[in-house]
Amino acid sequence: MRLMKSVEERKEHLINRLIHKFGYTKCLDGRQLYELTLTELEHIHIRKMSEQGQQMNVTYK
Repeated sequence: MRLMKSVEERKEHLINRLIHKFGYTKCLDGRQLYELTLTELEHIHIRKMSEQGQQMNVTYK
């Protein structure tokens, strides 16, 4: 039960960051963020952070 709560809290955190920091609200396949697994959310979050880092490198060059 405790693990499930932790997973749901992490999913909620990632969803909030994806929406508020990146403006990302749903997947290209049409699924809403709340429909995704924790693993899928983690992958999207990592990709968005990486894209943001690459954009910052281009800006500073």
